[in-house]
Amino acid sequence: MRQVIALGGGGFLMEPENPLLDRYILKQCKKVNPRICFIATASGDAEVYIEQFYDFFKMEKCEPTHLSLFKPHTRDIKKFIMNQDIIYVGGGNTKNLMALWREWELDVAIRQAYDNGTILAGLSAGSLCWFEEGVTDSYGSGLEPISCLGILRGSHCPHYDGEENRRPAYQKFIKEGSIISGFAADDGVALHFIDEELDCIVSSRPTAHGYRVDKDKETQLSTLYLGL
Repeated sequence: MRQVIALGGGGFLMEPENPLLDRYILKQCKKVNPRICFIATASGDAEVYIEQFYDFFKMEKCEPTHLSLFKPHTRDIKKFIMNQDIIYVGGGNTKNLMALWREWELDVAIRQAYDNGTILAGLSAGSLCWFEEGVTDSYGSGLEPISCLGILRGSHCPHYDGEENRRPAYQKFIKEGSIISGFAADDGVALHFIDEELDCIVSSRPTAHGYRVDKDKETQLSTLYLGL
């Protein structure tokens, strides 16, 4: 079984006092103490993000670690990635994330780990990167389409309710054919894919949802609030 859990926003970086989404991710691995690796490439390996990761996950039943491409601690990145049970990718600049991953062939290692059963997760840029296409602010002047890894079919828009321009921009790009149809997620929402098919949508916020967005319509999808 291959799993991707794409967070439109939330988790330990955005909701440090709300553990619902991060604990949901951990529960999807059936090991007692899963190895979870944080990759903060999109933020330039911001130390504050890495510290926040350890602050949360060192208190949970798991073995947290991280991978830096700016200060790599191993020359055998593929072996390190293949030894992880969960890969958790942080937010930031998706364009730079894609460029650095390809330069280091980290994209290849992650895909192989995924095919071997490693769970892929992430928020914002770390959610967008798994899809074929999506909406990004990586270029610094508004929102634009971007091509990503294509592990998941379709396009994606995170922060659907968190940034006022995201929803209209995503709908516009799909309608005009700049990107293909896909899925949007409010902040606090996780889209859970199993074997490349959307299995369920969960949320850490009672009014947040996931959506299917096509050229002619937006459909709000059934979303389970984890706080119930």
